[in-house]
Amino acid sequence: MRHGYDAAAVRAAEEPLLASLPEGTLMQRAAFALARRCAALLGGVYGARVVVLAGSGGNGGDALYAGAHLASRGARVDALLLTDSVLAPALAALRHGGGRIATAGADSDAALLDSADLVIDGMVGIGATGALRPPMARLARLLSTAAATVVAVDVPSGVDASTGAVAGAAVRADVTVTFGALKTGLVVDPAAEHAGRVEVVDIGLTLPPAETTLLDAADVAALMPQPHGESDKYRRGVLGVVAGSDGYTGAAQLCVGGALSVGLGMIRYVGEARPAELVSQRWPEAVVTKIAPGDGQAMLAAGRVQAWVAGPGLGTDDDAGRIIDAVLGTDVPVLIDADGISWLASHRDALKKRSAPTLLTPHAGEFARLMGVDREDVEARRLDHVRRAAAELGVTVLLKGSTTLVAEPSGAVRVNSAATAYLATAGSGDVLSGVGGALLAGGLSAFDAGSVGAFLHGMAGLLAAGRPPASVTALDIAESIPDAVRAVCS
Repeated sequence: MRHGYDAAAVRAAEEPLLASLPEGTLMQRAAFALARRCAALLGGVYGARVVVLAGSGGNGGDALYAGAHLASRGARVDALLLTDSVLAPALAALRHGGGRIATAGADSDAALLDSADLVIDGMVGIGATGALRPPMARLARLLSTAAATVVAVDVPSGVDASTGAVAGAAVRADVTVTFGALKTGLVVDPAAEHAGRVEVVDIGLTLPPAETTLLDAADVAALMPQPHGESDKYRRGVLGVVAGSDGYTGAAQLCVGGALSVGLGMIRYVGEARPAELVSQRWPEAVVTKIAPGDGQAMLAAGRVQAWVAGPGLGTDDDAGRIIDAVLGTDVPVLIDADGISWLASHRDALKKRSAPTLLTPHAGEFARLMGVDREDVEARRLDHVRRAAAELGVTVLLKGSTTLVAEPSGAVRVNSAATAYLATAGSGDVLSGVGGALLAGGLSAFDAGSVGAFLHGMAGLLAAGRPPASVTALDIAESIPDAVRAVCS
């Protein structure tokens, strides 16, 4: 499991170490590791053209010291100083190593960056928030068209290291070398798109438990429900699924297919006649009960379950609302997705009667309706929004998207590390609902079910994309989930 920290936590962990070590020790550790990584990227250091973008503070100092190391090995190193208050010892080291101070100016800056083999971005540090100042923003834009390899020091300039927000122009790095701990913003979009490959350098920090974590395959394998010698279909978990309608029959089939692909004891599908018939034909192992539209009592009478999934393809009329309300009135874990979340947007009080675990799985548009905010702001500040929603609603929230986040009311967040753009296809969310629901029925907490489900879903998308043709459908994803389970559990 990997742990992500905000700027305040890292700064607090640095303080006792700074107090106990000779001045400059931590910076020298960081700069040496940075220079070594830059040298590896260059292949041959001698004769390479390196540009250092140096601001004030530690990151500017790290960049200048790294530049000094490279210059002493024969690289031509030019430093653009973005402030009059760069770290004096680091600047002196650069000059002593043979580095030069370049003249700043729009035309000369562009020519210098165009001629570089590698650029070290040390303009701002992890404590910076908000938009870059105009001179730095201009350099960030110039870098976007430069051919040079870009290495960010601790964090790409212009991104928020704590939240992943990006306000205006920001550096897009090929590699980010970050010190002491993984910064949460480096793995949360939109900032994650600017970070490139993230490499964490250990500089000896002692860190507290993290509120933000990323599961790896071994963590997922350890959480997966496993059958044992006395298992039967009830002990392995029975999932109730209410999804689909006459207008959206595919949602029912994909949700049930996603649930079956994980492995559980039994699925009870409850729905209107047409989707029920199609589920019976496609998935004969599902126990199917047909009900009239909106008949919540008949749904509850279908038989016992250990968890419910409700919402995909149900529609948003009064009949669908009665079904969602009936599901939320049960005392078993519930996953609500899609149309169910749209209904909740005007019935949020229905969540207050819940005592059993509840997992909501919206995409950004559904989340925006649920919380009464702008979709664009949700996508720009995903971490802030998902944390606030989980705390305000008192439930676990899985926010789907380029970075899928799962948040608990306590403030704990998991970032899905198995991400792929191939999941952006119609019906993919219905499959995820089934997977998450099956894991709830298997006994996982809402937090674990959402996190494990998102990981398996993402890995299935990657596996499906690895088989020709490269076009991936939701059914391809569902059919690849058993392979994803085998991959993480092997």
